[in-house]
Amino acid sequence: MDIDALLAADAAHVWHPYAPVGATPFGVVTGAKGVRLQFSDGSTPIDAMSSWWAAIHGYRHPRLDAALADQVGRVAHVMFGGLTHEPGVTLATRLAAMASGGTPTEGAGGRGGLPHVFFADSGSVSVEVALKMALQAQRGSGHPQRTRFVALEGGYHGDTFGAMSVCDPVGGMHTMFAGALPQNTFLPRPPAGLDADISEWTATCSTILGRLDDPDDDVAAIIIEPVLQGAGGMHIYPPAAVRWLADQASARGWLLILDEIATGFGRTGTMFAFERAGVTPDILCVGKALSAGYLTLAATLCSAQVAAAIEASESGVLMHGPTYMANPLACSVANSSLDLLNEADALGAVGNIGDGLAAGLEPARELPGVIDVRTIGAVGVVQLDRPVDVAAATHASLDHGVWIRPFRDLIYVMPPYITEPADVAQICTSILAATKAGLE
Repeated sequence: MDIDALLAADAAHVWHPYAPVGATPFGVVTGAKGVRLQFSDGSTPIDAMSSWWAAIHGYRHPRLDAALADQVGRVAHVMFGGLTHEPGVTLATRLAAMASGGTPTEGAGGRGGLPHVFFADSGSVSVEVALKMALQAQRGSGHPQRTRFVALEGGYHGDTFGAMSVCDPVGGMHTMFAGALPQNTFLPRPPAGLDADISEWTATCSTILGRLDDPDDDVAAIIIEPVLQGAGGMHIYPPAAVRWLADQASARGWLLILDEIATGFGRTGTMFAFERAGVTPDILCVGKALSAGYLTLAATLCSAQVAAAIEASESGVLMHGPTYMANPLACSVANSSLDLLNEADALGAVGNIGDGLAAGLEPARELPGVIDVRTIGAVGVVQLDRPVDVAAATHASLDHGVWIRPFRDLIYVMPPYITEPADVAQICTSILAATKAGLE
């Protein structure tokens, strides 16, 4: 491989996410195994990002590779409209069980709760599907005027238009599009910390929600990321706030949509973050870790009541149908990933990583320019008092053998669940170095 020629072609033709045309990548990946990437210069940094939170079992896992190879020998893809296949049915059955309180190995549709699964091909699309589900369900329930949503400041739900409309309209990544998006209602983000007092926050929110209480109520649903807001700021907040919002939605006949694209499948220490709050949503979005970083796959789950209301709307069907929904390759890998989550005590591994991150990142509190250090499950965050010098921080971390992707004022990590204690310690050392460099 001629690396110089490859980089020249990259600069000429490839547009990377959240980067200008021609931006120089920090490395050329030629392979990966376990928790380590292999760069063209021979270095093998730990991937502390799990490839944007997806590769929870690391790379080239023999079980996942085998599932993919076996399925490609059967059928790589087939349309899901009017047809079905075993990997998709099995995965839907297992997801329904898990989201309803079961385990990754249970079948038979779980114990009620969220029995219906609609597959999508990315997290953003799963949010689009959730919003459409809510709108159609309200129409089928006799409330066609309910076309708006309530969301949280600091929230992030994806880059497509419907998803952008429920992202933070002021401090989020999509502020430049605010004038072109549907106007929704945003509540202040809950206070920081799992055990924070939410009384002041609920009083403020009650005032805002009170303005929406009238005979022409036009709200279809509340949509939030439970307990941990991801790309909107890595903000950890009390499960009690999730419960309070669920109660508000229920009292008003609104639906509750929970976006667990970043937090699902164990990342925050429970299989789903909403378990901490003791609630069950009407609609649930999952993605990222669903297929363990092998292929793009997402899903939107809903209750039987939501499904029935959608079928009572004018169309009688959910008006959505991605070409690659329930791709057999992705579903096969996802099923194998769920097996691994159960067999490998993923939640125990997440807890151990969390303990290592909490201890290893603690010294960052003493660094000038650091305003907060926080962890939840296998997530570690250092927040600065200014925007990170991304290039300096990234190079400093790579010098310590770790790949990170800082953004805004945050240097954070979400390592694979198979990360060993020594590698967690190395990640923490690299973050301390990155923090110092990112502040200079």
